[in-house]
Amino acid sequence: MQVLRVLCALLLGVSMLASAQPSARAAPAPLGATPIRFGILPLGGALESRNDWEPLLADLGRAMDRPVAVLSVTSYEALEQAIQRNQVDMAFLSGKMALDTVTQRRMKVIAQVTRHDGLPGYRALLLTRKAGNRSTLQDLLAGPERWRLARGENRSVSGFIVPQLQFFLPHHIAMETRFASELVGTHQAAALAVANGEADLATNNTADFERFRLQFPAEAERLQVIWESELIPHAQIVVRRDYPPALQARLQSFLTAYGRIKGPRGEGERAVLKSLHDLAGFLPADDTSLMPAAKLSYQLARQNAMTAQWVNEAARQARLERIDALYAEQVSALRQGSVSAAPP
Repeated sequence: MQVLRVLCALLLGVSMLASAQPSARAAPAPLGATPIRFGILPLGGALESRNDWEPLLADLGRAMDRPVAVLSVTSYEALEQAIQRNQVDMAFLSGKMALDTVTQRRMKVIAQVTRHDGLPGYRALLLTRKAGNRSTLQDLLAGPERWRLARGENRSVSGFIVPQLQFFLPHHIAMETRFASELVGTHQAAALAVANGEADLATNNTADFERFRLQFPAEAERLQVIWESELIPHAQIVVRRDYPPALQARLQSFLTAYGRIKGPRGEGERAVLKSLHDLAGFLPADDTSLMPAAKLSYQLARQNAMTAQWVNEAARQARLERIDALYAEQVSALRQGSVSAAPP
């Protein structure tokens, strides 16, 4: 009977955590210790993302003396649903999703990633094949309805928000409706679709395309960059706001110290970071690091309101005023570390 009770408890835990599994490399934790459930923004494949993060999360588990359960999913929506169901305690997220999580899901920013190039961010890209009659910006602007688009999900900063805001809408092109067909997925899937002739245009970013070149050199050789965005701030690490302050401080200290020490241990940690999207480490950060993401979201909401069809101008103005008010509330909330404001 005791064995049956243990088995039932294990099965229940699996069903509640869905695809979240403890890192295989983590050191044994004290009996009864509550796991830290870490959610990973989907970059490439779910298995690839899990494998990339496992060495660092194993070190995190040892430092915290607690097990770490890894939730690696295939879509932004799946990760958002896990966060809504309170199945995530800590996560690696990019701007818009981190913003929503902080303002709506009672989490807070504790760190921001940094890369070896020293730049404070990365750039969104548009990719095409090098050859063919659909390969330049001029070709694209002349007839987007003839092109097949491969892009990121609507919450992807570089896969949707920034290209829509900084390139497509200024040229009176709506990404969701103007193209002949649309494939929505990860940056890796989008680049492969264009390289293999399944799409004509892909959204991407400088960091992921650099990684793509290493993983798929033959396919990358077929591609070219035809547009770059302004700099986009790097992704953040968020944790549950109701975690004890002492635990939040320990988590932040672990991240910001990781890869900074000298000697063999530091060299090993730096190797882990480099294999993890060529990261150089983590910088301490708070909710105000999401100000650029809030501004991007605000600008996109205003652009959509300006280009949408309304029953009259008064209705449009009412929507714009609502967007302005919500943005002001959101900025105030980020500055105060509050979670009362909703995004526009």
